[in-house]
Order: sequence, then C-alpha cells, then structure tokens
Amino acid sequence: MGWLLDGPFWIALSGLFLIAMARGQGTYWLARVVTEQALKRTHPVEGWRASVHDWLQGEGPQRGRDAIHRWGLVMIPLCYLTVGFQTLVLAAAGMLRIRWVVFTLVQIPGALAWGLIYATIGFAVWEAALAAVAGSPLALVGLAAILLVVGTTIVLSHRRKRDRALP
Repeated sequence: MGWLLDGPFWIALSGLFLIAMARGQGTYWLARVVTEQALKRTHPVEGWRASVHDWLQGEGPQRGRDAIHRWGLVMIPLCYLTVGFQTLVLAAAGMLRIRWVVFTLVQIPGALAWGLIYATIGFAVWEAALAAVAGSPLALVGLAAILLVVGTTIVLSHRRKRDRALP
C-alpha cells in the first residue's frame, strides 16, 4: 500500500475510500447471497441446520431489519471506526437484507471516515504498535496471552450455551 500513501493526500484518501467501499459491499453481498440461497435451496427438518433455517425465516431477523430501518442504520458508518466489529455489522446488514441503496448510502460516511483516518494517522499507529510488539518479547507474550484468554472465553461461552440448549 506504500504506493497509495506516497502520492498526494487526495489520491490516498480516494483510494482508501474505494477500498473501504469495496470491502463493505463485498461483505454485505456475500452475507446477503448466502442467506437468500440458504432459504431458497435448503429445507432441513432436524438438527442445527433446521434451527438456523427457521431462525433466518423467523421473526428475529425481521425485527432486526425493522429496528435497523428505524434507528440502527447509524451502526453501519460507526462500524468503520472499529477493528473486528466492522465485519460483523456489514455481514449483519446483508443477512438482514437491508435494501442495497440504503446500505450503500449509509456506508459512505463510514468508508470516508475510515479512509481519512488511515490516510492521516492510521497506518502510522499500526506500524508503531507492530514495531513495539515485534521489538519486545514480553509484549509478544502478553499479546499471545490475551489472545489465548479471549479464545478460551469464547469457546467456553459457546459450550455453556450449547449445554443449556440440550434437553
């Protein structure tokens, strides 16, 4: 990406904005197509697949779509200010089958903010953080420990929910 950031600011901002828009659209459409195809082409009658299928057709996603239409669309541009959560929100918008025009219009300010952040201070902050971790074995061990705790927490939480759901 050095070639993009070495040029004039407006080129960097434009390029990063287009990258953010393409990534958002890709995530949205992937989730939307997978959801629609799962509903059209599958009709499982038992097991977890049937539960997911029923949930996708049920009241939950419809209520979620209604809520996003009413007041939750602000989450789409705000998700561009996060790391990790962004993909979840963009995929949820596709899964909830928010109209493409609406999604694209509310995506623009977030993609513009993301491009502006990365065109100015974003890459410098990432490079500084990576250099700090790479230069310090203790920081690397700390990062590994954090990832281990988060991963273990997620797995244990999933197992508890699954065990509670079993009859």
